[in-house]
Amino acid sequence: MSSPLCGLFTALVAGMAGESTSLVTEAQRLRVLRGLFDSYYADHADKAVVFDTNRMWTARLPALLRIFPEARIVCTVRDVAWIMDSIERLVRRNAFQPSRLFADDAERATVFSRVEALGQRHRLVGAAWSALKEAFYGAQADGLLVIDYEYLARAPGRTMDLLYEFLGEPAFAHDFEHIGYDEPDFDEFVTTPGLHRVEPRVRFTERRTILPPDLFDRYHALNFWTDKAPSLANLVMPRPEQPTTA
Repeated sequence: MSSPLCGLFTALVAGMAGESTSLVTEAQRLRVLRGLFDSYYADHADKAVVFDTNRMWTARLPALLRIFPEARIVCTVRDVAWIMDSIERLVRRNAFQPSRLFADDAERATVFSRVEALGQRHRLVGAAWSALKEAFYGAQADGLLVIDYEYLARAPGRTMDLLYEFLGEPAFAHDFEHIGYDEPDFDEFVTTPGLHRVEPRVRFTERRTILPPDLFDRYHALNFWTDKAPSLANLVMPRPEQPTTA
């Protein structure tokens, strides 16, 4: 689930632009934006570390680091084709409930139109993909930790140790057998039951894709984070020789 803080942050940045640009100094911008975080998390002022969740923070990384130089972004990634496969399974499971993830019947029509709609730059998958790619190849990528879904599912304990090491925080024990989570009211609102449901146990499950082969291959090719050479980002993912089926 995403908090509204990133959206509020974006709106404030836009609100201090345009006609207001000449009336707002750089110092005022920083104070206003910092004040947003202070106000939103005022009830947790005693906490040394706060995690705020929103897929679009990666597109705000330069501005975020101006306000919080020690800020870090943690992103979990999965083969884009398998993300599309998971959403498609959910849509088919709820065949009598037209999902509001799609704008109209034309987008809902076939697996091709559904996947294409989700992959657009401003939509559920495409927006997150675009924002992460911007951060991954940006100058501030060293403040980014990219964690592969398969590695997390296969080795959750080791993954969390690496996460704490990246954050510079002490590690502690987690119960990976009881982490169940659900948001039925929100999922009902978007008529996509199970969208945010998380199973209690962390594990990796092999399966066959339900996407047509050409569609699967097209989105499998979008996994830019597997090419480490041009990026300063920190990566946690399987060794190249480890199988990557899902």
